[in-house]
Amino acid sequence: MIEWIDLLTLMGIGMATMALLLAFVILVQFARRSLKQVKPKKVIIVQPKEIRRRTEKMSKEAREGVTFNDIFMFMIAVPLVLLWVGFAGFVIHTGLNNSAVLENIEAYTTLIAILGGPALLIIKDALDVWKQEQAEKTAFYKVKAQAVIDYNDAAQKQAQMVEAKEQEHEHKHVKK
Repeated sequence: MIEWIDLLTLMGIGMATMALLLAFVILVQFARRSLKQVKPKKVIIVQPKEIRRRTEKMSKEAREGVTFNDIFMFMIAVPLVLLWVGFAGFVIHTGLNNSAVLENIEAYTTLIAILGGPALLIIKDALDVWKQEQAEKTAFYKVKAQAVIDYNDAAQKQAQMVEAKEQEHEHKHVKK
């Protein structure tokens, strides 16, 4: 049977590997973005309007589908955060039940602190993105509500104008 110390050490090695993989992915993405800036310009061929498709009018983000950030979040960031939280919880639980872990607690807390830095940054960025999405939704609904109000106002004014014209028309025909 694997002892608690060995299991904690294996988990620590796994988390350190995840942190190195995270750093490698960030470097690769930085290199890709740097190389994109050196690319030659594309030649744009203008097509007649009847040949153009609706998708050409879509924004670049809408056409991309799965982005690097999606892959990064699901392959690196999410497991890193879950491992960090799991490892911290496991160290606490094991430390309460095993005095050998308490003897090496400084090493484990140092590892938790080192790996917690990137995990906390990832959590903060995820919350910032969520707040931005919520702000965009709020702004969209404000615009939509104002459009409904304006539409209802215009429809009411038009109905009043039509009714006034009908009354005016009736009044002219009654006088004759």
